[in-house]
Amino acid sequence: MASIRDDETPSATGIPSTERRTDGEALPPLDVSEELIRALPKTDLHCHLDGSLRLKTILELAEQQKVKLPADTEDGLAKAIHMGENAGSLEQYLTAFDVTLAVLQTEEALYRAAYELAVDCAAENVRYLEVRYAPVLHQKKGLKLTTIVDTVLEGLRAAKRETGIKTGVLICGIRHINPHTSLRLAELCVAYKNRGVVGFDLAGAESNFPAKDHKEAFQLILRNNVNCTAHAGEAYGPESIAQAIHYLGAHRIGHGTRLREDGDLLNYVNDHRIPLEICPSSNVQTGAVADLASHPLKFYFDYGLRVTINTDNRLITDTTVTKEMWLVHKALGLSLEDLTTIIVSGFKSGFMPFREKQDMLKAVNAEIERTVAQFQQRNVKQMKRPA
Repeated sequence: MASIRDDETPSATGIPSTERRTDGEALPPLDVSEELIRALPKTDLHCHLDGSLRLKTILELAEQQKVKLPADTEDGLAKAIHMGENAGSLEQYLTAFDVTLAVLQTEEALYRAAYELAVDCAAENVRYLEVRYAPVLHQKKGLKLTTIVDTVLEGLRAAKRETGIKTGVLICGIRHINPHTSLRLAELCVAYKNRGVVGFDLAGAESNFPAKDHKEAFQLILRNNVNCTAHAGEAYGPESIAQAIHYLGAHRIGHGTRLREDGDLLNYVNDHRIPLEICPSSNVQTGAVADLASHPLKFYFDYGLRVTINTDNRLITDTTVTKEMWLVHKALGLSLEDLTTIIVSGFKSGFMPFREKQDMLKAVNAEIERTVAQFQQRNVKQMKRPA
């Protein structure tokens, strides 16, 4: 089978696994397919709650809440939020959230959105999901911040009971809202540490809203030993990434698309094994790259950076982790070995306790081995069938 490359030693192939074949029998090479990718265990580390609802759910919630939408059919609503279409800029892309946020102002809606998102992820074999959102954006009807966080966590717990998916929440500060609000949200994040919230993020419009303005919020996060990430290098250059790392102390970088413009910073990120939460299709939609073929993902991977593949917004980008991996396989030529290495990097990069992560990595590596072997054996049987 295709071996899994250890991203910490790019030239070395083969993460130890008790499931690895030792009988010397060579199986035929296995073509990458959407079916195979869907069957593999995966992570989604960069997924926004308010950008990942079902179209049907938005329509039903709007009817229940008497909220006027720009369309009253799924097709019409998809067009109104430029679902899967190029928006041209991050700012234009973010306008779709006006629609989704309009129906996410009640406990029932937040519970349903969180539950359905986790169930949808589990359906494509995402085993670990990190859901991010800014609670302050869900207060238009007077919900308390604590009520918002508790409700989302309960929705995720319900999905776990049903599907077994493991989840964590990232609370987001917003760049274009004042830094004091980010500090309030950081305090909320600290309060919910070890209660389902696994980290803090900085999201929102990047240009003209520098990360360093939110340094106080991140200092509180770091003083309390909480994980953190930050959107950077998507709609602004590598200076935004440098600020996220050196001013905010980010442990991961959301997107990092423009990191290639600063070779010195790129090597710093590589040397310090700072993971990149890459969202390929979203980067095309926001204009961060012209098309998938010009995305720096493969360069980053080949150079040795720790890259992960994520959805960003499952609804607005009209995607899944399976689809993202399939698209980069076709556009960038990533092999099965490359994809399984990136999958493992996702589990390595999750904001989980070390020993919990260790156990999950052992199980994931074994499952990847089994899944690939099953597909290979199926191909062998098909080849042996008489014409």
